[in-house]
Amino acid sequence: QVQLVESGGGLVQAGGSLRLTCATSGRYFSATFRAWFRQAPGKEREFVAAINWSGGGTSYPDSVKGRFTISKDNAKNTVYLQMNSLKPEDTAVYYCAAAGGFTIRTVASEYAYWGQGTQVTVSA
Repeated sequence: QVQLVESGGGLVQAGGSLRLTCATSGRYFSATFRAWFRQAPGKEREFVAAINWSGGGTSYPDSVKGRFTISKDNAKNTVYLQMNSLKPEDTAVYYCAAAGGFTIRTVASEYAYWGQGTQVTVSA
């Protein structure tokens, strides 16, 4: 019943920008945290950003801090990831995820709901 659908991926040159969108739905689901993860070929899924659905607090790893911004629209049940100053190493499939709890979560295994991903490719 819970669904997450990502969009906005594509091909961009290094230094460019993209905005990813994750639309969520589910009549009996209300997550405390929403997040973005990414996975490059041959690598494990890594944390990109998370946001508290109610309070708006955010968390980022050092690899994207200052370049990526997660935001939300509660009324639309939608999460965004604004990616600026993109680098080739940002190339990956980006996934949105949702989880409950009262402390921010940055580990993929802690998220119960996932989208199918959207490809982001950054050329040098």
